[in-house]
Amino acid sequence: MPLAVKFKIDVTAFMSEKLSNPSEAVTSAWTSIMRARERLLGVIEADLKAAGMPPLAWYDVLWELARSHDCKLRPYEIEERTLLAQYNLSRLIDRLEKEGLVRREAFAEDGRGRWVVITDAGRKLRECMWTVYARSIETHIGCKLAENEAKTIARLLDRFL
Repeated sequence: MPLAVKFKIDVTAFMSEKLSNPSEAVTSAWTSIMRARERLLGVIEADLKAAGMPPLAWYDVLWELARSHDCKLRPYEIEERTLLAQYNLSRLIDRLEKEGLVRREAFAEDGRGRWVVITDAGRKLRECMWTVYARSIETHIGCKLAENEAKTIARLLDRFL
């Protein structure tokens, strides 16, 4: 049973309050953002795979750890900084740990919580991945935009972050 029915919420009335439909331009912008995102992620993932590298999600986690204070984060901090859902992140951290790219450490304060810490092997893999990833960004994005266009797009998209 849908939650709206279960809790007797009039979704139509709720959604129409004080809101108008998006303009054609806004809807077109939304569609273009989503299509570009999917296409670009697809080609970047393909470039990483062709180079024998793991998926982009590995890079994202390793990058966040490498740039954090003391190169360690709590799992919920990694989740906040990446686009990974908690259940996917837990499995990914398990895999990264199995590969020797991260390790878990107990909190010094009480020993119950865990830090995720990048290892030297994790740093090296992230650097190797960046070589491919950077080239892919330049190939699929950078060479198609003038510097001022790239800055404009970044500034516009920052409004949503």
